[in-house]
Amino acid sequence: MESRQLRHFLAIADHGSVTRAAEWLGMAQPALSQSLTRMERDMGIKLFARSRRGAVLTPAGQAIVEDVRHALANIDRAEQRARDVAGGRAGHITVGVVSSALVDVLPRALGRLRRIAPEVRVTLREMSNADLGRAVQTGAVDIALMHTQPGLPAGMREEILVRDRLVAAVPAAVTLARDGHITLAEMAALGLVTYPQSQLPLFNARILDAFRQHGHAIAVTQEANRTLTVLACVAAGLGVALLPTWIGTLSLRGVRYCETEHSGSFPSFDLCAVWRRRSARTLADLFYDAISGKR
Repeated sequence: MESRQLRHFLAIADHGSVTRAAEWLGMAQPALSQSLTRMERDMGIKLFARSRRGAVLTPAGQAIVEDVRHALANIDRAEQRARDVAGGRAGHITVGVVSSALVDVLPRALGRLRRIAPEVRVTLREMSNADLGRAVQTGAVDIALMHTQPGLPAGMREEILVRDRLVAAVPAAVTLARDGHITLAEMAALGLVTYPQSQLPLFNARILDAFRQHGHAIAVTQEANRTLTVLACVAAGLGVALLPTWIGTLSLRGVRYCETEHSGSFPSFDLCAVWRRRSARTLADLFYDAISGKR
């Protein structure tokens, strides 16, 4: 039994007439009658009692009409889902993120993705930058929202999403200058709380270089692999941290944020999208479109 025959059956049942059903379907009445006859012959039962006044469902026809209606609805959904998957508008994607993506970039991307491709299912995995770099290369995540990492292999695509400047997170007990800034000398005296060298080697090196260029040496007093952990260390008085400006949206007892002396000497804190290039368009491409607002 073909889905076309089921649609013909349902049209006749809904319109109560082969003639009216044929007009609604946009086909010739004899062709619709032949379709119904074949369906009844294949099933070995009469589905309609036909007369000059129209076509009335038999008890057998009444018994299956709702089943046919549900079956066609399922077929329609399956066909639409197949078209969505083929067109890159449905399926499953695993997105890896660092904490810097959680404040603005990820919520915006998820909201846009919901609007342009509501059938796409998303699994989110928050990871360290180093782990995320490995995960996107091995395929454990389909796209990574992470910080720039040197040595990405050929075949990977990298697009900068946010280029943020740095502010200082300092223990609340530290007395700041009248203008609310903190000097390099003051930061050097406190020591630096930062991410592990293995996670952001270039970023950490450029910060230390900035201090050296202005005649200061600063020691790393504590490493922490998550931003909230970095802040907890600052609150404990273990040192000062240089973090992107979005950190100002987080309030933690024992921590205050301030501008730094020679802020232009520090590197920017880049957030990138990294995913594997494919010959055909993938859900990772669609997710990047959602981030960048291209769709």
